[in-house]
Order: sequence, then structure tokens, then C-alpha cells
Amino acid sequence: MASYYIWLKALHIVFMVTWFAGLFYLPRLFIYHGQTADPESRKRFTFMERRLFAIMTLGAILTGLLGILLVGANPAVAETGWFMAKLALLLGLVIYHYRCWLWIRRLQDTNEIQESKWLRGFNEIPTVFLIGIVLLAVVKPF
Repeated sequence: MASYYIWLKALHIVFMVTWFAGLFYLPRLFIYHGQTADPESRKRFTFMERRLFAIMTLGAILTGLLGILLVGANPAVAETGWFMAKLALLLGLVIYHYRCWLWIRRLQDTNEIQESKWLRGFNEIPTVFLIGIVLLAVVKPF
């Protein structure tokens, strides 16, 4: 049982890294996309954004499924305070993920984006989630 749990945890972390890689890079693509006027480049950015979103969504789904399996293998963890806080951050991360999808659609339909400065701030949000989730999972402060 212990070796099974370790493998689940390792794969959970691998797919979490995949998800976060997309969450870190996709908003940067939005910034570049919004700054280009060339129709061919805009099509290329739309393609890249959609492809990256698909990959990071797969990472998110596999992270979630493996997380559920981990809790199933150790149900006592679901009653801890740190885990509840981690779930709250996870909910925020899912909302952020959804907002990325909305930006993909908006950039595809709009020829000019004025929110470049706002997107630069939006690009930093996953860092807060990553720090919080990792600290809760490793330190387990409560």
C-alpha cells in the first residue's frame, strides 16, 4: 500500500507541474497576442493558446483525479485544516483556469486589447496559488 501511495503522490506532483507550467506561460501568450496587429501572428497565437490550454487542462484533470485517489487511499487527510485550506486554494486555481479560457475566447474575437498592464498582473496570480498550495502540503501548519 505504501509504495502505491508514493507513486500516486509522485504522479500527482508531475501533473501539477504540467498544469502550473501552462498557467505560468499562457497569460504571457495573452500579452504577446494582445500586442500584435498582424493577422497571421494573431492566428498563430490563438492556435498556441488553444493547444497550451488543452495540455494544461489535461494536467489539471489528472492532478485532480490523482488527488482524489490519494484522499481515497488516506481518507483521514480530508479532515485536516491544511487540506481544507488547500482545497480552497484549488478552487481559486480552477476559477483562474476558467478565466484563462475566457481570455482565449476574447483574444480570438477582438483585434485590440487595451489591458496589457492588467494581464501582466494576472500573469502573477498562479505564483500565489503555487506558494500557498506547496506550503500547505509540505508544512501542514494546521
